Amino acid sequence: MATSSPSLPPHRKVRVDLGPRSYDVLIGRGLIGRLGEILKKYNIYGDLVTIADSDYLRAWAISRNSTEKFGIEQRQMKFTAFQVPNGEAAKTLSVASSLHSELAEMKLPRSAVLLAIGGGVVGDLAGFVAATYLRGIAFVQVPTTLLAMVDSSVGGKTGVNLPEGKNLVGAFHQPKLVVADLDTLKTLPAKEFAAGTAEVIKYGAIKDKALFDRVAEGVKPENKDLDEIIEKCGAIKARIVENDEFETKGARALLNFGHTIGHAIENATGYKTYLHGEAIALGMRAAAWLSVWQAGLPEADALRIEAALAANALPITLKPEVDRAAILAALGNDKKVAADGRNRWVLLKSLGEATSGWELPADLVEKVVNLLYTN
Repeated sequence: MATSSPSLPPHRKVRVDLGPRSYDVLIGRGLIGRLGEILKKYNIYGDLVTIADSDYLRAWAISRNSTEKFGIEQRQMKFTAFQVPNGEAAKTLSVASSLHSELAEMKLPRSAVLLAIGGGVVGDLAGFVAATYLRGIAFVQVPTTLLAMVDSSVGGKTGVNLPEGKNLVGAFHQPKLVVADLDTLKTLPAKEFAAGTAEVIKYGAIKDKALFDRVAEGVKPENKDLDEIIEKCGAIKARIVENDEFETKGARALLNFGHTIGHAIENATGYKTYLHGEAIALGMRAAAWLSVWQAGLPEADALRIEAALAANALPITLKPEVDRAAILAALGNDKKVAADGRNRWVLLKSLGEATSGWELPADLVEKVVNLLYTN
C-alpha cells in the first residue's frame, strides 16, 4: 500500500513478517538519496560497508568514502565502499573470501551494517558475506535492477556459485531492510530491465492471474504503475516466505517455477550467454509446456506465457550453439534435486495456480529441452 512520512517521499511498503527477523520493503522514487534518514528511522546504526558492482558505482559516481549520494552524515556512521565484478563472475567463494579479508583487515565489528547496492548477484554475494562474517552481521538490500527489486532482495536467500552449479553454497540470512528506489532503473540497460520482467511474469503465473494479465501487455521503466507492480510481486513473495522461510514445507518451492531448466541453461553456457532473467524466461516456456503435458494447463495458457515473454523482449528460443547435452547434465547438479537424484518440478494447473513436487520422466524433460530450440 502507498504510504508517506513527514520526511520521506511517497512510497509503498511491504512487510515481511518473520517474528524477530521481520523487515519492511520500501518502494518508491527519491529514496536512495535519503538513505541516511531511512536507516536512522529504522534504528539501523553502525559502521556502514557498501558492496556494489562497478556499473552502479560508475553510473552513480560513488567513491570509496562517498556519503553525499546517500544522505549519510559521516558522524552518523563510518562509510566504506567495495567494488566487485559485474555479473555472475562475482558470485564465487574466492570473491567472498576476498571481501571477508577486507572486512577483517578493517577490524569491522559485529555491530557493523553491510549495504548491498546493485542487482541480484550483488545482493546474493553481499548477503552471503554478511551471513558468514563474524557468524553474521546485519545487512540492508538496496536493489538497483527490476529483477532484484521484485525477487532476490526479498526472502533472505544468499549464496555463491560453484563450477558444478548455481547457488550451491549459501545461507538463509534476512536483511534488516530493503530499499527499492525506482530512480536507479534509469541507468539500467533495456536488456537488463527486460530480464527483470521474467520474474514479474513468474509471480503472475504462479499466484496472481490479474498481475499476469497486466505484465503480458509489456512493462516499461516509465510505466506509472511500476511501483504497484513491484509491490504486488513483493507481497506475493513475502507471504510465501512467511509460510516457508527455510524452504522446508514445499510452499517456497513455488518460487522456482521456470528455474530448474533456467539454472541448467545458465550453467551449461557458463553464465555468459544469457542474463538470469533470460534463462528463466526460457525455463518458464519449458515449464509451461510440461504443465500442459502433465498438469492439465490449457494449451492456450502456455501460448499466452510465450506471448507474454515475447511482449517483454525476452527470449523463447535457445541459440542453436547451446549444447543440449550440457543442459541435461546440469539438471543433475541443480540444488533442488532430491535425495533420490530426481528433479522436483513446479508446474501450473492454471494461470495463477502452481503446484510443486512433480517428478517427470527423463524422456519428457529431453522433449521439452528440444522444444526450446524451436519457435
